[in-house]
Amino acid sequence: MYKYTHADQAMVDERVEQFRDQTRRYLAGELPEEQYLPLRLQNGLYIQRHAPMLRIAVPYGLMASYQVRKLAEITRKYDRGYGHFTTRTNLQLNWPKLEQVPDILEELASVQMHAIQTSGNCIRNTTTDPYAGVNANEVEDPRPYCEIIRQWSTFHPEFAFLPRKFKIAVIGSPEDRAATQVHDIGLHLLKNEDDEIGFEVIVGGGLGRTPIIGKTINKFLPRKHLLSYLDAILRVYNLHGRRDSKAKYKSRIKILVDSLGAKEFTKLVEKEWETYTKDGDLTLSDENFATAKSYFPEFDYDNIDELDSKSQLAKQFAQNKGFADWYTHNTVAHKVAGYRAVLMSLKAGLVDGKYVPAGDITADQLDTLADLADKYSFGEIRSTHQQNLVFADVKQSDLYELWQALQQINLARPNIGTLTDMIVCPGFDLCALANATTYNIAEQIEKHFNDLDYLYDLGDIQLNMSGCMNACAHHHVGDIGILGVDKKGEHWYQISLGGSSKSDTRLGNILGRSVATDQVAPTLEKILNVYTDQRHVEGDTPEPFADFVQRVGIKPFKEAVYG
Repeated sequence: MYKYTHADQAMVDERVEQFRDQTRRYLAGELPEEQYLPLRLQNGLYIQRHAPMLRIAVPYGLMASYQVRKLAEITRKYDRGYGHFTTRTNLQLNWPKLEQVPDILEELASVQMHAIQTSGNCIRNTTTDPYAGVNANEVEDPRPYCEIIRQWSTFHPEFAFLPRKFKIAVIGSPEDRAATQVHDIGLHLLKNEDDEIGFEVIVGGGLGRTPIIGKTINKFLPRKHLLSYLDAILRVYNLHGRRDSKAKYKSRIKILVDSLGAKEFTKLVEKEWETYTKDGDLTLSDENFATAKSYFPEFDYDNIDELDSKSQLAKQFAQNKGFADWYTHNTVAHKVAGYRAVLMSLKAGLVDGKYVPAGDITADQLDTLADLADKYSFGEIRSTHQQNLVFADVKQSDLYELWQALQQINLARPNIGTLTDMIVCPGFDLCALANATTYNIAEQIEKHFNDLDYLYDLGDIQLNMSGCMNACAHHHVGDIGILGVDKKGEHWYQISLGGSSKSDTRLGNILGRSVATDQVAPTLEKILNVYTDQRHVEGDTPEPFADFVQRVGIKPFKEAVYG
């Protein structure tokens, strides 16, 4: 993974001291709130419903074990002993004290981490596929390109005050596990007929109050032009994006692209590119790519007897159904024979009768994961868009032992891809922008659908739940989306069906009028009964929920719910 240069470290250290002085002056009454606001946002600091919230950057979701240990230490020392992973693969602290935030940033800098540009109207953390580099279907590992973008975008003076926040995602395989088409820019690595590497460039996606799927503005951009073309897109956005509207959602690039049309927006970008940036200083060389790739070398994998490894696994499956279920749902094929990628579910549900919010992780769990990463996965841990964690490089022969260790810390729940593998924002419990609570609804769903065999029979279902129209949990693109709304001080929940953030990205359709708090899980049961009663089954394989919804439409679900 990328390691800071001397210049990187000096720059981050200087930013910490700068913010320490800004915070001191603010607390002393020497710096007005309106001046401090953009300064704290540039350092990842929000003021939430009950306390400040600090968002820590995890570039392309990759962490070293020593960084994870530092995160554990910070949550114990400065917070309430836990953190929260988000859909942008970052970690949030929900209870830091304002006066201690500079100390937290100093501790982060000691392990080459920071909170810079995790908020504010700038280019945010670039995200990617959690299986980058280990997926056999990849054109290329997208992480080096993410790192190139990170270095270019961090502290970029021209793009520090954009009309609105800006998010980029990069994938290297046909499978989309980064929701690229609902990003401001989505980049798909591909090869042309001459076997050259390039990108399909998708612009203008986004969710929130006006959900829009991005448009392709360049079907094949040679990789050497990556930064010069991105620069041109950002320049056009900076020049033409709205800054006059109090409604912030109108300032996103998706509104600009949608209002101009993809063709006209592309013309503006091409003109800007041809005139100012193409073939200039931002043109990337083979040396640039080689340097970026050097940060992500292949590990020294063992040569494993695949036949013997599978035989051992078969015996373990026969002896322990729990392990077999976990292997099926929480491990993923690896490009190297004898290895698997392992998903740690941060959707523990009810532990000792208490609901654990999706994405939350304790300091003790972080410490143990760091130790397990050193032992089983080359000292690296990845966070995912789904609010889970990944060990990308685990030997099959170590899986049973790892599973046992993860069970001890409640991170081995075999529910990946099921209804309870929910993406859930903190909602009204913590967020100042939220209209409704989400954790109580997630707990209600957990208690109502607590039979794993039933969840397995339902198959892959992505349930996303947001506490407001900002859609931090991407409810528009869930197979089932839940949006919390406020009705005269009461919390109600609007349900949508048929969304997707995969390669077939689409927006869900609203089922009908919102339902009361105590009716969310019973309503879901009615929806799922329609599916189980009417789905097609070929042999032992039932029609996937997503396919069923596309085939039958919204009408049978509406009838079942509303009569």
